[in-house]
Amino acid sequence: MESSKELLEFYKGKKVLVTGSTGFKGSWLSAILFMAGADVVGYALSPVTHQSLFDELCLGDKIKQYYEDIRDYDTMKRVFDEEKPEIVLHLAAQPIVRESYVAPRYTFDTNVMGTVNVLECVRLTDSVSSFLNVTTDKVYENKEQEKGYVETDYLDGYDPYSNSKSCSELVTHSYKKSFFADSRCRISTARAGNVIGGGDYAKDRIVPDCIRAAVKNEVVNIRNPYSIRPYQHVLEPLAIYLMIAKKQAEDSKYEGYYNVGPDESDCVTTGKLVDIFASKWGEGFSWNDQSDGGPHEAGFLKLDCTKLKTTFGWQPKYNIDQAVEKTVDWQKKYTSLNDAFSITKKQIIEFFEV
Repeated sequence: MESSKELLEFYKGKKVLVTGSTGFKGSWLSAILFMAGADVVGYALSPVTHQSLFDELCLGDKIKQYYEDIRDYDTMKRVFDEEKPEIVLHLAAQPIVRESYVAPRYTFDTNVMGTVNVLECVRLTDSVSSFLNVTTDKVYENKEQEKGYVETDYLDGYDPYSNSKSCSELVTHSYKKSFFADSRCRISTARAGNVIGGGDYAKDRIVPDCIRAAVKNEVVNIRNPYSIRPYQHVLEPLAIYLMIAKKQAEDSKYEGYYNVGPDESDCVTTGKLVDIFASKWGEGFSWNDQSDGGPHEAGFLKLDCTKLKTTFGWQPKYNIDQAVEKTVDWQKKYTSLNDAFSITKKQIIEFFEV
């Protein structure tokens, strides 16, 4: 596997368009690309949470950001025509399972037709040489099996969010076969597990809920403590996204559909994750096992990432204990220093060893 330094050097001076740039993962990704010297173009709605990592990192001053909706094809096409990106990383989505039960039409419109819009712009923009669609581990038909899902397993997510991402995968497959068989633009998808890290303020996510409760010295209710998920630090999948986009731009043999997750030993129950969080946070945090009677969510979910590891020689850098420790460390330092970018920059440098 090539060095992290080589990976980042590839992006220096390259024009990279990131959809979903104002989200949690999009903000971390934009910060990495900015530090690598890329010409970053962001395309996303304004941050949806009152507190946002994008604003805390002052990314609006560091990248060229378009505050637009991926459902608006005409505006997106104008941006592609003006910016002429070389690499497109598609992260924009309605990403919350429970929200998809409240707003299913919006979820499908954003996650399916939004993907169609991005791919259509890629199809009509000759400058794009590499496209990556970031989906989710929840694209598979969940059989609550102990064995990890592989990339050839059946795509049929249960809830509107998961199913919309299954559809997004199929849209990508169709465009790849129909319009990019000549490899003029290389196309891949990345099916990532649950991520944690500093600066996540989304609702209905375990670690942000724990942080909010810990800061207020309140007890947090955990609705599914026995569910198993492939948790990983946010920098793990982002490094993989950058690696896939780079490698396929250089050689079409790297195009494909990839599971992105931790080692099996780090696929833990939500209760175990919260216990690790409690040990890292220290005094002032406790939790209750209390289901809130909400809608269906998968109970058991693991990914088999053999393809990713054998293709790229990749191995996770952080285990689950280290991932939680980095998350807590970010939050506590931000609370005391109020300088998100320096904290984020330090963690990026540590991860990429640059």
